[in-house]
Amino acid sequence: MLTGKQRSYLRSLANGIDSAFQVGKGGVNDNMIKQFNEALEARELIKVTVLKNSLDDVREVCDEAARLTASEVVQVIGNKFVLYKESKENKVIELP
Repeated sequence: MLTGKQRSYLRSLANGIDSAFQVGKGGVNDNMIKQFNEALEARELIKVTVLKNSLDDVREVCDEAARLTASEVVQVIGNKFVLYKESKENKVIELP
């Protein structure tokens, strides 16, 4: 579980990154979860855009993706969300 200070720090890091993925009307599928997991292992922090044609709302997509990747929701803002998961081998981010 992230503390408020850690979440704030991760939000500031997320401001500088572009969306790595887009979720459309197909929603979150197994292949996407595999890609999320690989990206989280490599970078620990990913930003995802939920397209307007998605059938689910941003919060639903975010919660499902976080649950399936066992990651933490950093923030949901507009049509984007940010996930964090500590890497097992490739520690990139030092949390405060």
